[in-house]
Amino acid sequence: EGNVIDMEIRISEGKPAYFNNVTIVGNDVTNDHVVYREIRTRPGQLYKKSDIIRTIRELGQLGFFDAQQIVPNIKNPNPVDGTLDVEYSVVEQGSSQIQLQGGYGGGGFIGTLGLSFNNFSIKDIFKKDAYKPVPRGDGQSLALRLQASQYFQTYSFSFSEPWLGGKKPYQMSTSLSHSKQFLYDSSTGRANKERSFNITGLTLGLSTRLSKPDDYFVLSQALSFQHYNLNNYTTSLFTFGDGTSNNLSYTVGLSRSDLRVDPIFPTGGSSFSVSAKFSFPYSLVNGVDYKSLIDERDGLDASDADDLDRIAEIDQERFKWLEFYKVKFKAEWYQSLTKKFVLRPSVEFGFLGAYNNDRGVIPFERFFVGGDGLANYSLDGREVVQLRGYPNQSLSDTDGGSIYNKFSLELRYPITLGAQAKIYALTFLEAGSSVNNFKDFDPFNLQRSAGFGLRIFMPAFGLLGIDFGHAFDESPYGATVKNWETHFIIGQQF
Repeated sequence: EGNVIDMEIRISEGKPAYFNNVTIVGNDVTNDHVVYREIRTRPGQLYKKSDIIRTIRELGQLGFFDAQQIVPNIKNPNPVDGTLDVEYSVVEQGSSQIQLQGGYGGGGFIGTLGLSFNNFSIKDIFKKDAYKPVPRGDGQSLALRLQASQYFQTYSFSFSEPWLGGKKPYQMSTSLSHSKQFLYDSSTGRANKERSFNITGLTLGLSTRLSKPDDYFVLSQALSFQHYNLNNYTTSLFTFGDGTSNNLSYTVGLSRSDLRVDPIFPTGGSSFSVSAKFSFPYSLVNGVDYKSLIDERDGLDASDADDLDRIAEIDQERFKWLEFYKVKFKAEWYQSLTKKFVLRPSVEFGFLGAYNNDRGVIPFERFFVGGDGLANYSLDGREVVQLRGYPNQSLSDTDGGSIYNKFSLELRYPITLGAQAKIYALTFLEAGSSVNNFKDFDPFNLQRSAGFGLRIFMPAFGLLGIDFGHAFDESPYGATVKNWETHFIIGQQF
């Protein structure tokens, strides 16, 4: 009557369903064990949709498959014995990358060759048939990078194994690097190869996935050593021009990331990390009276040749073994506003301190804020912090800052997320600052910028992009700031 009916739906709940067969198809390059160790749905386990969603996320985060094409197929549901099968369909994508660049900058030609193999198989390096073009399939990472110009040379090698021993997710990583910088000779306009600054570094790291508070947490540890050798390399950056410094440090970090699903274009979740890097407090045990050394140094005349030599000797004593601690924090969130738009707020903070104020903050390991955030070569452990709209490193002192903070808000829109190329547009607001002591630190006294940009990710070349940023404030350190600054982004996925 009146086109209205009553309807009753009766549901008879059946037996709990359990996973029976769990399979993977489409992994033509990646070995089965690399995929199965990331799967959260195991045969015999009770069916839970959340485990399937988590598996899709973990497979996408590997970077070996197109995250947009991972599909779980439920097959053979059996209401009698309460079982079902699930088959994960994946599509391989290129995970190895090559960077081959040539350009003119800093007064000379700069050449770069970078090779990154992110699904490497070191156990097959002696198998001739495995070179297609390199051994692949075990989920290991191997990267080589060479860069050279008239004024500097850098060489680096790194390797990581995400499942050391194959039983639990203990990631082992190691890296070896060497860099050489030559001083500019104003009389010839060329590099003086007899005045150099060399750094050799070695790092060993181990990280593991935690189970509490949840298994998104990762605890990482690393032991690193850098040897700095200055040969008549007199610049304002360092307090001595001849001698050596050594940096033996330990880093411990805690991070959590549940970004969903595509690592190139996350649409949800958050990521945060906090780390502490510190050296041994040598000044507690070496018996050196640093206060007397600093008092002597302050009484010397830098315009006198003999006094200048003594200043260099004092600074060499202060920094022969670097003594410091360094704390960093970074957090970012991703939130889908509509089906397409994704909002990404983030915050960063870093502090470099000294155990002994008389010894002072070291001239290495400092923060340089401003610009595109790319460091072609890092000679002194410096960290380059992106703040678009300003010239590179224009928001820090010439020698770098010991404290920095930064806030960022980015709105992203995907143009295409295909397997061959992922392209998205973005607009951003950023603000940050850098100072040398807490007396001058004000977290809200910031240099601000806004702008827009474009990102293109191609598996063979990594992340490429361009940003146009507008600065709203002057540099507190006297650097010339334009109304608009163009930044080219090259984000190798090393």
